[in-house]
Amino acid sequence: MKKYLISDSGNFYKANLHCHSTISDGRLTPEQLKKAYMEHGYSILAYTDHDALIGHNDLTDENFLALNGFEVEITEGMGDMGKDCHICFVALKPDNLIQPCYHRTEYMYTNEKNYRDQVLFDESKPDFERIYSPECISQMMKEGRDNGFFVTYNHPTWSMETYNEYSKYEHMHAMEICNYGCVAYGWPEYNEKEYDEMLRCGKRIFCISADDNHNCHPPQSRHYDSFGGFIMVKAERLEYKTVTDALLAGNFYASQGPEIYDLWLEDEKLYITCSNASSIVLGTGRRRVKAVYRENGEALTKACFDIKKEDIYVRITVTDHSGLHANTNAYFTDELLRD
Repeated sequence: MKKYLISDSGNFYKANLHCHSTISDGRLTPEQLKKAYMEHGYSILAYTDHDALIGHNDLTDENFLALNGFEVEITEGMGDMGKDCHICFVALKPDNLIQPCYHRTEYMYTNEKNYRDQVLFDESKPDFERIYSPECISQMMKEGRDNGFFVTYNHPTWSMETYNEYSKYEHMHAMEICNYGCVAYGWPEYNEKEYDEMLRCGKRIFCISADDNHNCHPPQSRHYDSFGGFIMVKAERLEYKTVTDALLAGNFYASQGPEIYDLWLEDEKLYITCSNASSIVLGTGRRRVKAVYRENGEALTKACFDIKKEDIYVRITVTDHSGLHANTNAYFTDELLRD
């Protein structure tokens, strides 16, 4: 019997979950971003401006879904020599516009300062003081999750964080396996190793690719930071809660370009169909890997892998002829292979 790991019903919608507009330090307005992303085949854009949760429900229509969110940064306080942790919070419901972990006077550094009077927060709570520590960062992630947000951990390479830091963070839903904005500027922000390290230390989290776009360069520039990292969400309708429910269920994959069409389990074998690839690789929670390569000029659009209980988890990476990747989420074998 087939068990689909990405839903077998509904439609795929292209989404960017990390985006900056003129509300903070981006160069395009929310309306301009909607137009640009729709022109490149996107249906979903999460507006995650720094430190200010501003609603954009007015931009949603039958062909486009605006998700409301914001990004926070917790810094070690040593400038370019210090470490940072950046977290995005995407509201799971369109009317959830109360910003958690809020401080009435601090932590707004760019244009978002001009929007402070529009931010809603729980006035009965004291100001939240950010401290660069695993305890504070995990608390912020937990408060985001508890208050109805999809929580992502962002660009660990740019942040100069290592296993010693991110292995201690708890309560995230996902991490950025690719941050295209950082890649466009020259950072090696394809974080496959970091994702595996997270999984191997016991975190059951998803992976996303995102732009983190600020649009400071013209579209023809190689520094242009839009349209290079996205997820494909499988949902029944282009509707706010239907899409965020799909995020929570893991009904998506991350990509820099390659497409994944189907992913299913049958008789302890994992099957995948995808766009034409150079390689399809199964990774696991141990040293065992399996790779299928394009050979003799034949198209490579599918693969099948044996799954073993002792693999701990399995995930697949599809790489195209340009070296771009699509990544499935990790699936843990104690759940996949239940008797």
